[in-house]
Amino acid sequence: MGTLYFSVATDLIEIDAEKPSERAVERAAASLRRGGVIAIPTDALYTLVADPLNLHAVGRVFEAKGRERDRSLPLLVYDLVMAAEMCKEMPARFVLLARHFWPGPLTIIAPASSRVPLKVTGNSGRIAVRQSKSKVANALLERLGQPLISTSANKSGTPTCTSGIEVFGMMDGCVDLILDGGLAVGPGATTVDVTEPYWKVIKEGAIQEKEIAEVLKGT
Repeated sequence: MGTLYFSVATDLIEIDAEKPSERAVERAAASLRRGGVIAIPTDALYTLVADPLNLHAVGRVFEAKGRERDRSLPLLVYDLVMAAEMCKEMPARFVLLARHFWPGPLTIIAPASSRVPLKVTGNSGRIAVRQSKSKVANALLERLGQPLISTSANKSGTPTCTSGIEVFGMMDGCVDLILDGGLAVGPGATTVDVTEPYWKVIKEGAIQEKEIAEVLKGT
């Protein structure tokens, strides 16, 4: 996975993560429409975003990270309605957790709808989705009207980048654009699988397992 088959000129734009300019958002959206891969700050560190419905863009994300193709790529959604479009079904646990923790650092795994390319699910048929508090992410989701791949901004096996400059140092030539909103710190998002018959935490981050258990008590 170490060979990079393409190299792009990586641009970096400084932004206000709480009030991203229209110009920066439109430039990022235009890049995503062309199949680009960009890095943005979120409420769960920096993430790489791309169009999950564009298989060329999906392949570029795997290549940029050096990520195994059998690992799924999580999605950012604007709201529960957009999440429902990406999921074949939304178990009651999914809705309970989303209503309690979204927007926020909780990624929920559910069966993927037929709209989601199998490649995005890592050939598993399941998809991980999250609604972020990030003003940058939500501005892009609203502008594009569709979900976005959202996977940690790093090379696989290394820590997630916490600043735009750090992303540039690690991924120059691998991504088209970096929106540098300064430091994004924190433990990252928690991932929970709610597919039947049991739920389980796959990765613990900002939200603790006991908090999830409290919400799902009795389900």
